[in-house]
Amino acid sequence: MALDPEAFDDLVRAHTDRMYRVALRLCGDPAEAEDVVQDAWIAAWRGRASFRGDAAVSTWLYRVVTNTAMAHLRRRRPTVALDEVPAGRLTDAQPSPEAWALLGERASAVHRAIATLEPSQRVPLVLRELEGLSYKEVAGVLQVSVSVLHKRLYRARVALLAKLEELR
Repeated sequence: MALDPEAFDDLVRAHTDRMYRVALRLCGDPAEAEDVVQDAWIAAWRGRASFRGDAAVSTWLYRVVTNTAMAHLRRRRPTVALDEVPAGRLTDAQPSPEAWALLGERASAVHRAIATLEPSQRVPLVLRELEGLSYKEVAGVLQVSVSVLHKRLYRARVALLAKLEELR
């Protein structure tokens, strides 16, 4: 099932923000993330005939942007730390400015620690924990079984905890 060229424009509008977020979390640099997303859309356009339809379009696009980001990361080393702190959801009970500052520091430390992980650990962690994809979706993006994904996530979480302990 090839993607309809007329519908491709709708895909770009619907998925670019999500793809940018993944690219930024994997690359850590806003300008590089923009390049990754642009390259990913070019790759998706060129490969649209190969889309089989056995997975959701969003899963296929996550795979495209992840593969594109990983290619960018392989071309440049070392990995830079992520400085972006995601905007938290506001609740009825607003935390104090001090609490917000502490949350921001903790989030920043977590992002810096994630940025130091090997790509084989960083990618599944970002897709599962930060992007909220299901285990099945992440396994589809990475083209591995769910049991392999569980093992990779376990190793990534252990490595992340170790990195966070180092930062203390």
